[in-house]
Amino acid sequence: MPVKRLLTEFGMGSSLRRQDYTQAAIRACQDALWHNSINLAELFGKAKEDMIILVEVGVTQPDQVDVDKVAAVFPYGQVTVQTLRGGLDAPRPDGVPTVMANVAISVSLDLEDAA
Repeated sequence: MPVKRLLTEFGMGSSLRRQDYTQAAIRACQDALWHNSINLAELFGKAKEDMIILVEVGVTQPDQVDVDKVAAVFPYGQVTVQTLRGGLDAPRPDGVPTVMANVAISVSLDLEDAA
């Protein structure tokens, strides 16, 4: 099955005061998605639901991310969310850090019958 990665997009999101790693990850995904309008699936004669979407989320506390809520950002496609150690917790005077998340979103398609 020749699955081919066709696109990678990057985003950054933050949770300013609540130390909410899920919200920071969601905002990072929105940042990446809202900067483009790519009709990738249609270019290859595929349905949007055929897109294979891998979301890699980098935050300092990966176990604090609700991957189902992050996946729900995507209106279509077969979404997999992986959390990794990364991002940044920026110190604040009140002791609650600003949480910053980074995401890399890769979109692939099975191109076996597209040739």
